[in-house]
Formats: sequence, C-alpha cells, structure tokens
Amino acid sequence: MSSPSKLAHIVLKTGRFQQMRDWYLEVLEASVSYDNGQVCFIAYDDEHHRIGIVNTGATEQPGPKTRGLEHVAFTYADLAGLLTTYERLEHAGITPFWSVNHGPTTSLYYRDPDGNHIELQVDNFARMEDAARFMKSEVYGSNPIGVDIEPRELLRRLRAGESASDLAKAHSSAEPRGFETVPAEFFR
Repeated sequence: MSSPSKLAHIVLKTGRFQQMRDWYLEVLEASVSYDNGQVCFIAYDDEHHRIGIVNTGATEQPGPKTRGLEHVAFTYADLAGLLTTYERLEHAGITPFWSVNHGPTTSLYYRDPDGNHIELQVDNFARMEDAARFMKSEVYGSNPIGVDIEPRELLRRLRAGESASDLAKAHSSAEPRGFETVPAEFFR
C-alpha cells in the first residue's frame, strides 16, 4: 500500500459559473487550462489543473449545521507572497473575513462568490516537524484557534524592514480560546 503523493485538485459546483471562474483566476493569479462554459479547469502551478468549476445551476448554500467541506487552504512560499496577495486582492475589493495566526500558519480567510471558505496561508515553521511539535505543545493545546492579526500592519512592518521570521512565527498565547471566539462568518 502507498499513500498519495499530493492532493491533485478540487472541483466546485456552482450556478455562478462566470463569477466563480473569474474570482479564482484573480485570487490565485491562475490561468485557464480548459473552459467550455460548463466546466472550467484552472491552474496556478505545475499541475495541469488545481481547481475545477462545474456549472450545475446549483443555487442553494449549505447551512451551518449541514455536513460538508469547511474550507480549502492554499500555502504561499513566504510571508511577502501572502501579504502582497492580500494587498492586491484588497485593491480588487476582495478582503478576508478573518485574519489569524493559528500557530503553525498565518492565515487569511476569504469567501468566494458561492460562499465557500478559502484560506490563504504561510507556514510559520521552516520545518514541518517543528510545526508538528508545536501542535503537541501546551500552548497549542490551550489555544488551537490562535490570535487575530491585522495583515495591513504586518505588511507595513515587513516593508519597514522587520524580518518575515519575526512576523510569521507561532503565537505564544496560551490563553484559552475556543471555537466560540471564532468570527460568526466562519460558520456561515
């Protein structure tokens, strides 16, 4: 038996085909691999497609009590990439509904035109084994949600010369924070 080598792609069904297509192209700085008006495949890296969008005419949004996928996350190579994307999207009128340092990641949460949650993140640890160790720590155990951040302020500090490793590092807040403190928009 062997495990998969990577997550290949996700496929979204929608009744807002053109809006969804355009949103993902803008947010991910992606390109169209294929589009026939009913299905669109989008790529942003070396994979032939990472996102599929299917025009099913779907109009109903799952409620907060329904089962299903909560969000999809995309990792940037460094903090500068994440924050300049934040700035570019802000200029395009696309803003995160939640910005947070989870500990292992610094994350910005967005909502696509259908209301799906998309997390843009950067790893706060250079080595995955250090992130795994942090996730087993007492600090993370008492506060797995993290601490809210202001991306505009992080970008200002980065441009002022503070190091990315100082700005994107695991939070040290052991003050308990449960899901009840997460913005309500996260559960919509």
